[in-house]
Amino acid sequence: MQDDRTVAQEAVPRGQDSALGENALPVGTRLHEFEIVALVGVGGFGIVYLARDCVLERKVALKEYLPSALASRGPGVTVAPTSSRDSETFHIGLRSFINEGRMLAQFDHPALVKVYRFWEANGTAYMVMPYYEGITLKEELRRAGAPPDEMRLKQLLTQLLDALEVLHRANALHRDIAPDNILILPDGNPLLLDFGAARRVITDRTQELTAILKPGYAPIEQYAESPALKQGPWTDLYALAAVVYFAITGERPAPAVARSITDPVVPLEQAASGRYSPRFLRALDQALAVKPDDRPQNVAQFRSALELDRGPGTVTHTSRQPPLPPAAGSRRPRLALLVGVTVALVGAIGAGALLRSGKPQPQVIETPPTAVAPPAPSYSPPPEEPPKEEASVAPPAPKPQPPKRAAQPEKKAIAKAREAPPPAENRLGVLVATFLQDGEKCFQAKQYDCAITNANAALQVDPGSAPARKLKTSAADAQQRAIKQIKIE
Repeated sequence: MQDDRTVAQEAVPRGQDSALGENALPVGTRLHEFEIVALVGVGGFGIVYLARDCVLERKVALKEYLPSALASRGPGVTVAPTSSRDSETFHIGLRSFINEGRMLAQFDHPALVKVYRFWEANGTAYMVMPYYEGITLKEELRRAGAPPDEMRLKQLLTQLLDALEVLHRANALHRDIAPDNILILPDGNPLLLDFGAARRVITDRTQELTAILKPGYAPIEQYAESPALKQGPWTDLYALAAVVYFAITGERPAPAVARSITDPVVPLEQAASGRYSPRFLRALDQALAVKPDDRPQNVAQFRSALELDRGPGTVTHTSRQPPLPPAAGSRRPRLALLVGVTVALVGAIGAGALLRSGKPQPQVIETPPTAVAPPAPSYSPPPEEPPKEEASVAPPAPKPQPPKRAAQPEKKAIAKAREAPPPAENRLGVLVATFLQDGEKCFQAKQYDCAITNANAALQVDPGSAPARKLKTSAADAQQRAIKQIKIE
């Protein structure tokens, strides 16, 4: 069990396993618009449930702050510290848990965990996130049985470095990057897990440093922070390079404190020579330097050393999220309608482009996050045949038609026009209206990120849509107000 991480596993109903279900909420419990469906995992600092968003009809992961060593479930859904001695530590961890939710709610990057909502209630706090499905990088490497090639490693590094750059620009650090804290989604893209803010605070106060430091991945400045060994972006870069070291060699580097005395780590430029480019290995060795000043100081420097800024851009896809079946008696999910309308519009948009330009034009269509289309097979159209010479024999003259049949082609044209489908402009209008309707629904449910997503989708179809711009602005403003209004006592 992966502690309290938001990782999709085989969820179990409460009661099947007494060890898991002792403090867990029972299936069917409602917290705002979220209904508990099953238990995902119980860790030392929280419980993760599979839940249904009853407003938007999607499955989510609901994380509850409940450190088992400090608190327990009281009457109903209430959480309370086990003793007065644990009360102070419990509430410090609670504030840190809320700060983690506040931080993650500011970010919208495919390689960072997204927070839909978080709030305080019942003596504790809750965080709602997407229900990510996949396996950890550690498990993927185990199953592969062989080190990834350089292209795969650079693909992962590109996306993870982009995510870290977003964090670092907000003056935030991850500080716990390791192979089991990187989830590989079904489309192959990575996702950073386990920011663990509450865990770090609680273990700091209980002096259990081994719980927050992963030997081999934590740099020396994390063992004892001092003015001479400050933590910064270089701290996360060391851990990320250590992850790649593990992927290539199958072994994690020696602990940083041991390396500071006698360094037993064989540089990758020697250990993996001939299997990867020398510059790639040198950049990793530099990021694994024991002294912080000897490492790249920020993501841009590390990216340049790896030559990730010289190759073609890496496309990051959105992870696939299969929806839960709707509850009995509920309406058909609107998402299916959106996908259907989008698919129907592809042909109309393409036809309009052909009519305007007179020749085929390449199109870029963003696949909705719930449907990842397989790559289209390559196909080369046959060369056009040269124009044929005019026939030497004149075609037969058309037979004369009686005067009363002269209006027949006009009638057929009118009938054909009546049977023709509505123009593409009307379909685009329907799609924009659908996005706006869903966006308003999200806004009313205080799902501001969802409202912004629908507004952006409407603007992609109709960039001049004033209602879409208004919805986006209102949702962004409301989201910022909600973040600022969180009270931390």
